[in-house]
Amino acid sequence: MGRRTIQYFLDYLKQTDHRRVTKWMHYFEVYQRELGHMQGKDISFLEIGVYQGGSIPMWAGYFGQGSRLAFVDIDPDCMRHAEPGTSIEIGDQADPSFLEKLAADHGPFDVIVDDGGHLMHQQITSFEYLWPHLNDRGRYIVEDTHTSYWPGYGGGYREEASFIEYAKRLVDKMHSWYTDQDKIFPFDEIAKQMNGVRFYDSVVVVEKQLKKEPPLLVGSKNGEVSGSRKALNVRGRRSVFQGRDGI
Repeated sequence: MGRRTIQYFLDYLKQTDHRRVTKWMHYFEVYQRELGHMQGKDISFLEIGVYQGGSIPMWAGYFGQGSRLAFVDIDPDCMRHAEPGTSIEIGDQADPSFLEKLAADHGPFDVIVDDGGHLMHQQITSFEYLWPHLNDRGRYIVEDTHTSYWPGYGGGYREEASFIEYAKRLVDKMHSWYTDQDKIFPFDEIAKQMNGVRFYDSVVVVEKQLKKEPPLLVGSKNGEVSGSRKALNVRGRRSVFQGRDGI
């Protein structure tokens, strides 16, 4: 399936019409890794950023014919790129009211792709308002995150307001189950919803997984399996190897 998945995109590039699609070549490998298991299946999909419309038929052919595909852009001229089976909404991806209405009309979603304006406040606002409307096991994909290193987009190296730094903090929140410093690093509820934050070249993917219970530590000896969550409540931990490993 993986080889066929990336081949789909390569074939599509040779079959485009007047609607231009522009992607970094290595993005297709990211799609293969993250979305290959959904290829040909009926899903609910949202992409922010229409531009010249080339990705609309690309995604329409990638997912199942019964999929619900919605696209967003701030430019009303993008409405001309719509085709049967797809919806185009015009609005500002940094406008909470617009995002809530978008989610109400078209969500919840299995896949959300942010290929919009690439400004820091746009990416962060869109994530915060649309993440609750992503289905369990869904993927939230933010593209062109190299703009996090461009001051003209609100970013810059180690700029706290950039989306990359925001995503790094999501990694911390995902691990807040295990906090040993409650005052400066408290548990964050989003840990109950995240299974992974994956960084690719210019792409960040956040995978959703709803968790009813905290992580379970499993042990087995002589075929007897046991589980415990005791370690999550321990404070002042010390390595079991302390004094044996030179530390």
